[in-house]
Amino acid sequence: MKATEVPTIAGAYLFEPTPYADERGFFCRTFDADLVRSVGLDPGAFIQDSVSRSVRGVLRGLHLRSGAGEAKLVRCSYGKIFDVVVDLRPDSPTYRDRAFFELSGETQATLYIPAGCAHGFQALTDTADTSYRIDRAHDPAEDVTIAFDDPELAIPWPLPVVSMSLRDREAPSLAEVLKHQEG
Repeated sequence: MKATEVPTIAGAYLFEPTPYADERGFFCRTFDADLVRSVGLDPGAFIQDSVSRSVRGVLRGLHLRSGAGEAKLVRCSYGKIFDVVVDLRPDSPTYRDRAFFELSGETQATLYIPAGCAHGFQALTDTADTSYRIDRAHDPAEDVTIAFDDPELAIPWPLPVVSMSLRDREAPSLAEVLKHQEG
């Protein structure tokens, strides 16, 4: 397993395992506390694991947390997703930069997203299971959503959106979110 720093999002890392494949399928380590620690992260900080299942074209996001934010490890354990990270940390050298990834069950790569970054994804396969390891207990009062189609972000979503939550569909623009956070 190796860790690679994401150049367009300061403090973000892509953890890529080395699957062992044979006639039975494959086996790989998807989390390694020593490797996580080696890039300066606390493996014990992650307190909650969650999973979502999406069908092709479903879009989830863009989400982030107010207050102290929320760091997370994201992995597509089955299928394939187009994953998006937007750096919204005003003091970050990569503030407002975006990064795009294709995460899949084939590679089992895990993306570390620092607190203060918005995250979203779109399912590219008929079924896509996405796993999250989060460093804070969820508080719905801290949920922030940004419009997935905000022209300022110009995210190149690969498929037409077939479904999304009402919250995501009615999300405000990035400018509105930033104005609210400053006020």
